[in-house]
Amino acid sequence: MGSAATMAMTALYFTTIKSTKLTSTFRTLPRFTCSSSSKFNISFSPSNPKPKPTPQPKTQTPHDDDDEGPLMIPWIVRGEDGNFKLLSEPPPSFLKEMANAQTGTKKSEKDQITKNKKKGEKETKIRAVTAPPKYSKAARRFYNENIKDDSGTRLSKVLAASGVASRRSCEDLIFKGKVTVNGSVCNTPQTKVDPSKDNIYVNGSRLPKRQPHKVYLALNKPKGYICSSGEKESKSVISLFDDFLSSWDKKHPGVPPPRLFTVGRLDVATTGLLIVTNDGDFAQKLSHPSSNFSKEYIATVDGLVHKRHLTAISEGTTIEGVHCVPDSVELLPRMPDTQRSRLRIVVHDGRKHEVRELVKSAGLEIHSLKRVRIGGFRLPPDLGIGKYIELNPTNLKALGGRVNKANS
Repeated sequence: MGSAATMAMTALYFTTIKSTKLTSTFRTLPRFTCSSSSKFNISFSPSNPKPKPTPQPKTQTPHDDDDEGPLMIPWIVRGEDGNFKLLSEPPPSFLKEMANAQTGTKKSEKDQITKNKKKGEKETKIRAVTAPPKYSKAARRFYNENIKDDSGTRLSKVLAASGVASRRSCEDLIFKGKVTVNGSVCNTPQTKVDPSKDNIYVNGSRLPKRQPHKVYLALNKPKGYICSSGEKESKSVISLFDDFLSSWDKKHPGVPPPRLFTVGRLDVATTGLLIVTNDGDFAQKLSHPSSNFSKEYIATVDGLVHKRHLTAISEGTTIEGVHCVPDSVELLPRMPDTQRSRLRIVVHDGRKHEVRELVKSAGLEIHSLKRVRIGGFRLPPDLGIGKYIELNPTNLKALGGRVNKANS
């Protein structure tokens, strides 16, 4: 019992000593004032200093402070009103900067976006330079080899390439149930088929397993021929290739003749370069406006051509609601055997009757119009009217196409 009382008295004694030491450590600061000139004097001498208590032995505990106790450090900061203030604790901004410096914390994405907004910069997101792929390379390879079905060609495209009819007419045959694949009626033009493996019948006739080769021809179109083959009473440019198709069996036995069609069109009165093929993908690429292929025409006009006419043509005109401007307009020297003026006009939009409309808007009248170039391929000067040549790989490269080696 005596030992317990002694321990209690000892604990009370050290508690009293510690409270007295903490109380004596804090000092009272005198009142001070600050002027706008930022010059001031501060005195920290205590008004009634108290004697320092006699050091006493202390018990080592994990919560004991140093002998001198906590020391209050004054902080002088400038307030929002511009005057200096005395604080007993560090300002929050200083603590935040210290924490960032110690931990290496970076600015958050939100802070960066806010900073960009304040500077008037475009809002951007902080992201990695290279994002990881959604799927691994092995997973994509497995999908392409085992799941993805790239084999075969659309049924409507196979029928059109085999010379049955145009692709649109082939789709109508499929919708009407005139086509069977492996003994079953197929009503979907997008069905993937392989002519070398599947049995395809159209109106009871079997489609040849071998597909015709890709054919690329350049024709010097004569006047009076149309590019469409739908009107029987008019002369079609496809009829100019009758000798080519009739000799097909001798050159390619067992292979059906190709179904030829024109890449783009020239009106019945326009002559010159016209591409004919059976490759639908090539024709789509060459004729689509996104290919941006330039086309050069020689326009022979009636009357004299002045500078104002050239200016009017170069400024363009509106065709089908779109303002079309030619790439270039040039007045060519007169030929010795004619008194008419010739204009070289280069366009790329490909609008219907574009060159004729450009010349008409300038107040001139076209006597004859001839196309002499498409892209990088120019009509051979020795190619007679109504004649054609087969395009070689160099010619196709100039047109932006390429030859399928399997069909060469």
